[in-house]
Amino acid sequence: MATGQRDGRGGVRRRRLLIAGILAVLGLALLTLGLTVARGTVAGVEVALAVILLVASYALQYVARRETLYRRDRR
Repeated sequence: MATGQRDGRGGVRRRRLLIAGILAVLGLALLTLGLTVARGTVAGVEVALAVILLVASYALQYVARRETLYRRDRR
C-alpha cells in the first residue's frame, strides 16, 4: 500500500505543505545569514541556495494546492 493511498489525498497535501514550509524557513534563514553575516563567495552561495529553496517551496505549495483544486471527486 502506497503512502498516498494510506493517508488519503489530504494527508499527502498536508505533508507537501509541511515540507514547503520547512524549505521556506530554511531559505529565509540562509537569506538572512547571506545578506547580513557572511562575506565574499560564501555569502553569494548562501543567497543562491536560499533563492533555490524559496522557489522549491513555492513550487511544492503550487503543486499541492493545484492537485486539491483540480482533483476529480470519486463518490
